[in-house]
Amino acid sequence: MTRYAALVVVASAAAALVLLSALTGGVAWIVLAAVAVLLLAVGVADLVQRRHSILRNYPILGHGRFLLERVRPELQQYFIERNYDGRPYDRDTRTSIYERAKGIKDEQAFGTERDVAEPGYEWLLHSTAPIDPPAEPPRVTVGGPHCTKPYDMALLNVSAMSFGALSGAALTALNRGAALGGFAHDTGEGGLTDHHLQGGDVVWEIGSGYFGARTRDGGFDEGEFGEKAAHPNVRCVSLKLSQGAKPGIGGVLPGPKVTAEIAQARDVPQGQTCVSPASHKVFSTPRELVRFIAHMRELAGGKPTGFKLCVGARHEFLAICKAMVDEGVAPDFIIVDGSEGGTGAAPMEYEDHVGTPLTEGLMLAHNALVGVGLRDQVRIGASGKVATGSDIVKRLAQGADYTNAARAMMMAVGCIQSQRCNTNRCPVGVATQDPRRSRALDVPSKTMRVRNYQQAAVAEAVQIMASMGVHHPGQLSPRMLIRRVDHATVRSYADLYRWLAPGELLADPPEDWAADWARADPDSFQETPR
Repeated sequence: MTRYAALVVVASAAAALVLLSALTGGVAWIVLAAVAVLLLAVGVADLVQRRHSILRNYPILGHGRFLLERVRPELQQYFIERNYDGRPYDRDTRTSIYERAKGIKDEQAFGTERDVAEPGYEWLLHSTAPIDPPAEPPRVTVGGPHCTKPYDMALLNVSAMSFGALSGAALTALNRGAALGGFAHDTGEGGLTDHHLQGGDVVWEIGSGYFGARTRDGGFDEGEFGEKAAHPNVRCVSLKLSQGAKPGIGGVLPGPKVTAEIAQARDVPQGQTCVSPASHKVFSTPRELVRFIAHMRELAGGKPTGFKLCVGARHEFLAICKAMVDEGVAPDFIIVDGSEGGTGAAPMEYEDHVGTPLTEGLMLAHNALVGVGLRDQVRIGASGKVATGSDIVKRLAQGADYTNAARAMMMAVGCIQSQRCNTNRCPVGVATQDPRRSRALDVPSKTMRVRNYQQAAVAEAVQIMASMGVHHPGQLSPRMLIRRVDHATVRSYADLYRWLAPGELLADPPEDWAADWARADPDSFQETPR
């Protein structure tokens, strides 16, 4: 009966303390007796309740297990993990972001702690004749032949995060930071709000819910879209097809979280559950998607227009490419979101097991566009755990033109990776709609931190490129990125993967692409029967 030992001890102590308090009348004994009686009441309640087996078998003592479980993430993050072990972001990376945001030069001593002999370890090749970095970081012009208002994109920008997922204070700091630093801020699919219009350049994202440009029946409102897209701070518009952390499912914002401000931004009723469907109403085939992108560009007055997706089946992306070729139009940009990307909330199965990681998705998109001869018209953005200068350079070497970061930007605003985004109880006021929590976020200071972080990360990326002997991102190539395959073998990305030549898919698809190219149908996302 040792499992009831705590209850027996507390009961005995309570009896003794009650007797002592009655005999002496001392205040201290009375207080101790009250505490003991309270613990005894907890133990009795544990014994008779039916919800937790561990409490029925270990009354009082069993609460220690739940307490330890509750504080386990904090204990592990701050006291147990090594500097390079943590997930999603290790301590070294988080510290780098925090220090750069604060304007502290982040350096480390005594050499790397990482195992450079471990399979999967990657490194960039430096040049024996490095060059001086340019005075100003290079930018990438986004805008194809049908775009009349091209935009010069920074190498690192704020990735899509909606009002509703993030607090208004956090978004305001992000946008003002973007204005100071001269980089772009993606709105996410939650609508274009005043928090996004604080002077920074905006990429307005439209999702399957068409929030902010939505008809009463949940369709796309062309008039409202055109009116808002004309805002001078809206520099690009983007159609969200899927999100890396939860591709293939929609989103739900519970009714209690749909405040008056969110309802106005999203064109939905206040207090009612807001649903973002899994699929779009405006298109059902690759050809319709391409045509709709072109129509969005017209409605936006010729501003760069593209789409974001987590890459799925290869034949589906190839079908979109075939539709581009057939229609003679293409998006100005495509944002590839890796499955390692973040989200406020998603089922574990989706976060861990659905969607293509950024490396494979990015190279697939790049190769497909090269293979159909459209790579020079379409810029590619890469999103998914981009945080440091080396992350930026690696993605550029793998085929991206620029990168976006979400969680790293959140950390610059103050996120501590508590991973409570889905509870509305963010301890630092970043991922919450609770005004009592978000008031803790000081917008002016966080604005400066966002700018500082972005400038420092890009400066490191440019310095790395200079060390590689590269003047411009366009000079980076897959041969400059090396991966350890096993303990005795290393390969460059140029050797690890098949890289297509311009127009190769149209002329003579290689054997390893031919089957998917044959399956790709510009008039259906389904496979063409073989």
